[in-house]
Amino acid sequence: MWCGFNKSSAMIAATCLVSASVLIADSTFAARQRNYTPQEFRAVLHGLGYKVKVSNTPLTDEETKKAIRDFQKGYKLGVDGIAGPKTQDFAANIVQILQANLNAVLKPNPPLPRDQFFGPRTEQLIKEYQKKNQLSETGIADLALRQKLNAEAKETIGKPQPQPTATPTTKPTAKPTATPTAKPTAKPTPTTKPTAKPTATPAPTAKPTATATPTATPTP
Repeated sequence: MWCGFNKSSAMIAATCLVSASVLIADSTFAARQRNYTPQEFRAVLHGLGYKVKVSNTPLTDEETKKAIRDFQKGYKLGVDGIAGPKTQDFAANIVQILQANLNAVLKPNPPLPRDQFFGPRTEQLIKEYQKKNQLSETGIADLALRQKLNAEAKETIGKPQPQPTATPTTKPTAKPTATPTAKPTAKPTPTTKPTAKPTATPAPTAKPTATATPTATPTP
């Protein structure tokens, strides 16, 4: 959580949990569905970084009672080592906030259900987050990891959501403005006509200039 463990009352701790959840998109958290079974509650404690072995035996062994007391101290609850309704409510809220933060940062498809249980898929997404941040892939969301994840979720949700871009409305505005301006300027020139006329007409052939005359007249 963003809140440290040095708060002065359970009310402040509860306010801390609520303020954290408000920052999560669609932050309607389900109420605790029912009491945890011993195995389910141990799985929550183990998943949140408390030293306990997951089993379905009653929550009366010293290891489990110590883990419950540590949890109660951290969130300023009545420290008695018993997983009563108030302790279970806090555990359920923390798991739901963790699941919502994983959804906000990793965006799994389908989203992780925000319930009170620390199941295999929650553990898987924590490993994915650890791998993404080059952390040891334990599947355990201890306090340091939850603080880091909360900060990232807050930053992610604080960013403006991308708006769908407008559909292209631009029509081609450029119309062909240039019409062919060049017209053929040269007309085909008429082919050259013969300019030289015959200057000499054929001369008439020579006429006979002399006629034959009789040289002697006949005598009587």
